[in-house]
Amino acid sequence: MLGQPTLAQDVQVADSMAETQMVAADSAVGDLTVEELIGADDMAALDSLASEGSYGLHDQLKTKFMEGDPRFMSLVALVLVLGLALCIERIIYLTLAEINTKKLLSDIEKKVEAGDVEGAKTICRDTRGPVASVCYQGLMHIDEPVEDIERSIISYGSVQTARLERGTSWIKLCIAIAPSLGFLGTVIGMVMAFDQIQTEGDIGPTIVAEGMKVALLTTIFGIVVALILQVFYNFVNSRIDRLTIQMEEGAITLLDIIAKSKRVKK
Repeated sequence: MLGQPTLAQDVQVADSMAETQMVAADSAVGDLTVEELIGADDMAALDSLASEGSYGLHDQLKTKFMEGDPRFMSLVALVLVLGLALCIERIIYLTLAEINTKKLLSDIEKKVEAGDVEGAKTICRDTRGPVASVCYQGLMHIDEPVEDIERSIISYGSVQTARLERGTSWIKLCIAIAPSLGFLGTVIGMVMAFDQIQTEGDIGPTIVAEGMKVALLTTIFGIVVALILQVFYNFVNSRIDRLTIQMEEGAITLLDIIAKSKRVKK
């Protein structure tokens, strides 16, 4: 009938009322703060999680560094930097010194068998590394007896080994100094703790905490630095041993090549 509302009109009115209620609820929520919405306790927990997440390893190390007294911790850090610099320099030098020894000796053998000793010397001069230097030293005395060539190669090999080991003594010194500085900080921290006890006239955790913290932190950092440098030092030594073995193998093979060429000439 004309005066009665239809079903469609009822649905439209209900939708309009629901939309009005949602708008009113949004405006009410908009007037509230975040703390009021989630609660003060939950907000404090979120702030705690955020602060813990931002406090990373770098910040922790920096904090412990300052707590360990920068005067002593700076010395330990300086030893770490110097030791790592020496290790990196040796690693680069030894890496560049490595070559394909078998190919070098094969090329030298071909030149010597063809009677082109100068060509073999040129190959050695144009090749980097101690193995090529030892081979060049042997080729320079190729006209001498094999015993004299062997003595010359051994003597020059000792010189090349010394060059490979150059700077490693300073790395060992850094390894020894780092924990020693840590122990020095330990002793000084203990002295600080006893000075505080003497000043306060009482023994309590809060009185000696600062001195004990300095003592422990400097010791920890000194030992950690020594361990890091020891790992690099062992790696450097392994490279030196490998190059030394290559020099010995190259010297033996070169002596065989020279002895073979002398027999052919006879």
